[in-house]
Amino acid sequence: MGEPVNIAIFASGAGSNAARIIEYFCGNAAIKISLIASNVPAAGVLTIAARNNIDTLLINRENFFKADAYLPVLEKYKISWIVLAGFLWKIPSKLIAAYPQRIINIHPALLPGHGGKGMYGHFVHEAVITNGDTESGISIHFVDELYDHGKIIFQAKCPVDKNDTADSLAKKVQQLEHTYFAPEIQKLILQNCS
Repeated sequence: MGEPVNIAIFASGAGSNAARIIEYFCGNAAIKISLIASNVPAAGVLTIAARNNIDTLLINRENFFKADAYLPVLEKYKISWIVLAGFLWKIPSKLIAAYPQRIINIHPALLPGHGGKGMYGHFVHEAVITNGDTESGISIHFVDELYDHGKIIFQAKCPVDKNDTADSLAKKVQQLEHTYFAPEIQKLILQNCS
């Protein structure tokens, strides 16, 4: 067995998806979560990283949007893939160019619907309900220069009941995220290794 494939997780919030991914790959010889990056100093995901002895990187806006400010750090950790798990900044084109088809995001709706700037978290679920959609779900996709636009890798659906609220729908969608995100990451990486 050679070196493991190193993943960096970028997250801005509590980190429930990151926690599930870390748990899923714990003890995996082929795929390793090597770095957690966040743009929020008090983000819960940093506590999760510390609990799991994973190094962290705190990124600031000015440096993040400079040409290649954080590329040397990612290279130091031999990062092959970047996983966005609730990361709210748009990824700069230099980073996308350095990781072509190697940056993955999860979106809490069925793209191409309900995507784009400002469409995250409860805003997405409120839009789904306001629109009268009968189903929602998750979209795992590659990241390109536009918000929620890259090629879709995987989608899973859940029904939207007439008595659903943004909060109740969020719970259903989060269940899908926790069920499918990590296995789909693994499948994608292993396909690219073969």
